Amino acid sequence: MLDKKKKQKLIDKFKTHKNDTGSPEVQIAILTEEVKELTKHLREHKKDFSSRRGLLSKVSLRHRLLRYLEREDEKRFDKLVKTLKLKISKKERQDLEPEPILTPDAEEEDKKEENKE
Repeated sequence: MLDKKKKQKLIDKFKTHKNDTGSPEVQIAILTEEVKELTKHLREHKKDFSSRRGLLSKVSLRHRLLRYLEREDEKRFDKLVKTLKLKISKKERQDLEPEPILTPDAEEEDKKEENKE
């Protein structure tokens, strides 16, 4: 667990406004620090399976928050990833690109093109 001083430093560094403690950036930064500490702990205590389970849940939560932030505001996402030095694979980024939404007019044009061929 993070001590209060360390956690407050992270909040101050990543907050988006004066009273911010719960924005995705702050949550991701705190989770990243906790993941680092748990990883260090598990290198020494290889058979601590309850801590390993906690680590996996924190990694999963951080992943979900990162996907949410990327979906909502890509500039903030890129800035955060760069600041925290997180590794995001290109495959993950491609999976999140939305498929183009076809309007009724676009669907009709596609059908006309198919008929011409």
